Amino acid sequence: MSDITFSPTSAIFEQREALLEEWTPEELVGRDEELQKYHAALQPVINNETPSNIFLYGKSGVGKTAATRYLLSALERDAADVDGLDLSTVEVNCDGLNSSYQAAVAIVNTLRDPANQISNTGYPQASVYQFLFDALDDLGGTVLIVLDEVDHIEDDSLLYKLPRARSNGDISEAKLGVIGISNDLDFRNQLSSKVRSSLCEKEVSFSAYNANELQLVLKQREAVAFQNDVLDDGVIEMCAAYGAKDSGDARQALDLLLEAGDLAREYDDELVTEHHVREARQRLQTDQVVEGIRNYSDHGQLVLYALTGLAEDGDTPARTRDILGAYQELAREEGLDPVSERSVRDYLGELTQLGIVSSTEYNRGKGGGKYKEFELEQSISSIKTGLSELLKKSP
Repeated sequence: MSDITFSPTSAIFEQREALLEEWTPEELVGRDEELQKYHAALQPVINNETPSNIFLYGKSGVGKTAATRYLLSALERDAADVDGLDLSTVEVNCDGLNSSYQAAVAIVNTLRDPANQISNTGYPQASVYQFLFDALDDLGGTVLIVLDEVDHIEDDSLLYKLPRARSNGDISEAKLGVIGISNDLDFRNQLSSKVRSSLCEKEVSFSAYNANELQLVLKQREAVAFQNDVLDDGVIEMCAAYGAKDSGDARQALDLLLEAGDLAREYDDELVTEHHVREARQRLQTDQVVEGIRNYSDHGQLVLYALTGLAEDGDTPARTRDILGAYQELAREEGLDPVSERSVRDYLGELTQLGIVSSTEYNRGKGGGKYKEFELEQSISSIKTGLSELLKKSP
């Protein structure tokens, strides 16, 4: 292995980074209706009026964060030409911030100088809120706070206080607007009515991309990412069709095109073809399955392991009662108390939603009743890769 060397190559890609999530295009395509509504909701800012509080929701990968960065960049540019308008924007991703306290600390530290940060513990919540309000008043002008993945915050306290901070007298020098972004389509319905009325003052729903919209996104990135004439006919259309079929997620479609390009370069091929796309999809699906299984609970993994064992013995499709028995035996071998039959049914339902398992429901009438049979939807090898940590512990 000592003779291995690395050397740069210009084949296939011109600017590979244009296919990555962090790359921001000069124009956002495929989201015309959403951008129009979002633009209208932001209009009070450019008029130097009190901003509306805006709530964006839709599945992951449908352009909510990209639209926010795109519009706020344009807003900051145009606000610089408006006399008397002093606009500041703050973006905080709430993934990993499980409480209002943690989210408030994150906003304070974003607003403060790096030498004057506060710690994540040790303060009463009221003190953290006061730090936050003081920082906003010190900043002054118009302030937009973007809370991305806001559904990770498990309590309503901050989401109640922030949108009402000026009307409640907590701040006086700043005109504040809150932009909440959620991948959880049901999050807004779980909010208390008092929070929903203020946080969701203006709402913009982002639908899943269809195949035509994904083609626009992919063609825009293709023009920057790839060398001229290296994509074979049908590659963009196939990536868009798979993306629309799987989830309507632009990120997945872009990942598929990126992986196809990587494969073409890996094989030293001159063209990216539909064959590369099919192989890339298989690779990515396997990676997603493995990651999903590794992040699953111990009992959920044991339920899947039980079904995998039945599959290896040729005993699938299998009914819930057969999977339950195999699972209970595995749990006891692991020194765990088995969960209830209902919980096993719930795990099987979740595994079906994840696309790892498939189910078929039968209705045998009054005599046979209703029941489901389950089988693996992914290869045994990829499932065992995902279960590798569990299998290492097994006797």
